[in-house]
Amino acid sequence: MQIYEELQRRGLIAQVTDEEDIKQLLNRGGAKFYIGIDPTADSLHAGHFMALCLMRRLQLAGNKPIVVLGGGTGMVGDPSGRTDMRSLLDEVQIKRNFQRFKEQISLFIDFDDDKALCLNNGDWLKQLKYVELLREVGPYFSVNRMLSADCYKQRLEKGLTFLEFNYMVMQAYDFYYLHKHYGCNMQFGGDDQWSNMLAGTELIRRKSGKNAFALTIPLLTNSDGEKMGKSVKGALWLDKDKTSPYDFYQYWRNVDDGDVDKCLKMITFLPLKTIEEMAQWPSEKINEKKEILAYEITKMVHGKQLASDAQSAARALFSGEGDDSNMPTTAVDVIDEISLLDLLVFTKLATSKSEARRLINQGGISLDNKKITDINYQVSRASLIDSIKIKKGKKVFHKVIIKSN
Repeated sequence: MQIYEELQRRGLIAQVTDEEDIKQLLNRGGAKFYIGIDPTADSLHAGHFMALCLMRRLQLAGNKPIVVLGGGTGMVGDPSGRTDMRSLLDEVQIKRNFQRFKEQISLFIDFDDDKALCLNNGDWLKQLKYVELLREVGPYFSVNRMLSADCYKQRLEKGLTFLEFNYMVMQAYDFYYLHKHYGCNMQFGGDDQWSNMLAGTELIRRKSGKNAFALTIPLLTNSDGEKMGKSVKGALWLDKDKTSPYDFYQYWRNVDDGDVDKCLKMITFLPLKTIEEMAQWPSEKINEKKEILAYEITKMVHGKQLASDAQSAARALFSGEGDDSNMPTTAVDVIDEISLLDLLVFTKLATSKSEARRLINQGGISLDNKKITDINYQVSRASLIDSIKIKKGKKVFHKVIIKSN
């Protein structure tokens, strides 16, 4: 099976500009494709995971990835799918985030021997002069057409700023610049980027008379149509210091039963034949499939050892097997006792005391498998000497120990 057909069977193709041309280009390893990522945080998150996996699949099939980190576009902010304006970052933040992104992307993409490129669009966008840019690309953009694009719809409801309005122009210029200077012939991105990507292919066609192509991948959603990748603590980060390997593993271990087969196809590298055989397993083996899913994804991000540690810790909690030493743990300095409210906030299981009260009142907190309903409950130092396990809801566990002197 060739790569384009595999992408189809895995459900990884949403929209394409010229299917037959794209199919031939990818199958013969002739694509120089780019994916743009704005460095808006100090870590990539699960929302980037689909793109990272796609880049890896295509590189393994002989195509060349060009990763464009948005040192320029990141200073404007993508309005796609948003109702509010993104916070503007300064150059110091962008530079720091850029370096961290490159390190994380290197876990998926081989940059050795010119097999891939990692570029900063700030290198060319920040050199542009305003009037020259208007004259060079302005005539090729219809304001009416831009305003009808999906990427602006939600922001138009609240008030689209002129700053954000220029994002499409900048992204299209990226594609044109990469096509002109690096021979880039294809752009990939999430389905929410379709309008921006079409603008790039159209700009290249009208400026150079040549064809360039665009392919989008579907957003990873659950059975209810909601984006996946948000944990109880917020975004599911690829940085182990922001989302522990255990919490990362647990997120995928706890996906809904109906989403397991889809996730196995879309974001693991298990052979399709294996996944299709697993789809025929009896329902009693659903937890085994979930463990395989969680392990495979965690292994890609954090390596075999941390994935195994996370799996062992999860088994220790849910089945009494394995080692719980890898469970998320917080050390506290307690002289006599500490209120459960303070402890929940300190361990970040609650964002505030008011949220902690709500969790306790609703019966959502247990200590060593004993449900606590008293909002004034005090945790003694003596009980922490051998550690206690806090359970939040049905699936979130956290170990608390005494801080060593």
